[in-house]
Amino acid sequence: MIRLLKPGPEWQIILIGPVVKIDPEVLPRHANIHYLGSKTYHELPAYLSGWDVSMIPFLLNDSTRFISPTKTPEYLAAGIPVVSTAIRDVVHPYRINKLVHIGSNASDFIHVIELELQSRKKSPWLVLVDHFLAGNSWDNTYSSMHILIQNALLNKNKISIAS
Repeated sequence: MIRLLKPGPEWQIILIGPVVKIDPEVLPRHANIHYLGSKTYHELPAYLSGWDVSMIPFLLNDSTRFISPTKTPEYLAAGIPVVSTAIRDVVHPYRINKLVHIGSNASDFIHVIELELQSRKKSPWLVLVDHFLAGNSWDNTYSSMHILIQNALLNKNKISIAS
């Protein structure tokens, strides 16, 4: 998560959430980087309302190989541009639908963030986001999973381990 006030070293980077699977001692420490720890869902809208750009800066390793950050649609629903590392479940479907940016290194992140800060035309992007997210709900996810489970149960005798 990032709150950008001005381009360059004046950016204020606000990180919310636990630090996991990484030694906190190796994290960068600067006056403009703020590690706030976990926050309640009730508190998050107040933070989101002040952000210009959001980041999903997961390391790409075995621990994050199959992670599916639910924060991606939350940031998009709030109308906040997202820059993420190339997490599989962010690339597909969000990046391939041109809803988020993927950065492979610090330079990529900086470049895309600067573009987002300079962009004045968010309306076309917001229309795409709203259209994509309109069919994205827990009810729809449940229904899709329920159908898959029922089909698997119906076809369990047809499934061969050798296939």
